[in-house]
Amino acid sequence: MQALFSYGTLQQEQVQLDTFGRRLEGEKAVLCGFKIGQVKITDPTVIASSQKDIHPILIATGNVEDEVEGTVFLITEAELAHADEYEMDEYQRISATAVSGQQCWIYVANQKAILVESL
Repeated sequence: MQALFSYGTLQQEQVQLDTFGRRLEGEKAVLCGFKIGQVKITDPTVIASSQKDIHPILIATGNVEDEVEGTVFLITEAELAHADEYEMDEYQRISATAVSGQQCWIYVANQKAILVESL
């Protein structure tokens, strides 16, 4: 199983059903060294699933005082591939360590991401 840290729309039930075909159960987690920004989404399938065209996006700050709360889901390798498809071109998947010490995948802003604003 793969550990995936979600801080945004992948926590929504409808997005989980559309992306993975099932509801996910997870555990609360905290990630340090990141803040949440916002990015405009243009893919109509993703917008229809999340009901939003502005999605949160992780921005690396390197500041240990910056924290993002989320949920870690355990998913299969195939489900991780579906998450990669859902997260579009503005995101890149990298490995990170939650405050608990758990290694997990996270989606962060890449160089293509045009931020709407930071929260």
